[in-house]
Amino acid sequence: MLDDRAKLLLKALVERYIADGQPVGSRTLSRASGLDLSPATIRNVMSDLEELGLIASPHTSAGRIPTARGYRLFVDTMLTVQRGELVAPELSSGLSPDQPQKVIANAAHLLSDLSHFVGVVMAPKRSSVFRHIEFLRLSEKRLLVIIVTPDGDVQNRVLFTPTDYTQSQLIEASNYLNQHFAGLAIEVVRERLLTEVERLRDEIGSLMKAAVQFSSEALQPGEGDVVISGERNLLSVSDFSSDMDNLRRAFDLFEQKTQLVRLLDRSAEAEGVRIYIGGESQFVPIEELSVVSAPYEVDGQIVGTLGVIGPTRMPYDRMIQIVDITAKLVSNALSHRNNG
Repeated sequence: MLDDRAKLLLKALVERYIADGQPVGSRTLSRASGLDLSPATIRNVMSDLEELGLIASPHTSAGRIPTARGYRLFVDTMLTVQRGELVAPELSSGLSPDQPQKVIANAAHLLSDLSHFVGVVMAPKRSSVFRHIEFLRLSEKRLLVIIVTPDGDVQNRVLFTPTDYTQSQLIEASNYLNQHFAGLAIEVVRERLLTEVERLRDEIGSLMKAAVQFSSEALQPGEGDVVISGERNLLSVSDFSSDMDNLRRAFDLFEQKTQLVRLLDRSAEAEGVRIYIGGESQFVPIEELSVVSAPYEVDGQIVGTLGVIGPTRMPYDRMIQIVDITAKLVSNALSHRNNG
């Protein structure tokens, strides 16, 4: 456990380093902390903090910088977030209720613009339930399948079939599916169709099986349903511009997205803002990156997560505000759309 003096000095050191990006020396720390301590006393405390792994001494400087562990202690026990600095109406102009895809894309840009780092938003998981299905004959052995989900999302796909169906057969098939399966998850529909298809005429049965296969693909969330904005902002962060290897690893992460999806999935399990610092998360194992994330809801149900990715030397109090308010705005925009 740290005594109050050590905590004050650590807090002052982290805040000074976040603000300036320069290793903090004992003289600077004496002024920043407001404590009436001799430089020798401060050096002794810093030495203790270094032994505890909370700060480190870069080779090129006599000053100290926080470690990931130091940031963690700072965020968990010393951070005070001033509410109300960001005015929500100013932010919401870009998140007017519209198509969910547009809200998600705008939210990623908003996070990036406000933070000056990278904004990430995991798109809402698509419902695998259909409200209505319809078949339209386009030409011989070619038809259009239209699926409407309970929240009004429409999926279209052209289906090529081995058999040529008449429009009356297509109406019969869609009527059967809507009458018996509307409101059920596609997985359930597939199971039931396997047993019922025997009783249906062969042609209509095979059409329905093809339609359910398409529906399953269309309504399942993909691995890459993460919108990322502002990756280039990392180029201007001194922590990265001087180390191309770290920058390359960060860009690889954004390109692959899979690890980000897992991290955001994990974040959705908890309420409120989550903070992952300097490689703490196995999903973003980069020492120089931190992630501030929060889940967002549609009508009270958590459906996705959004956040900011930036250097460990980020102003965490401001990032928490940005992420928290943006999550609320996205929740409102998507819920309003559903209720509208």
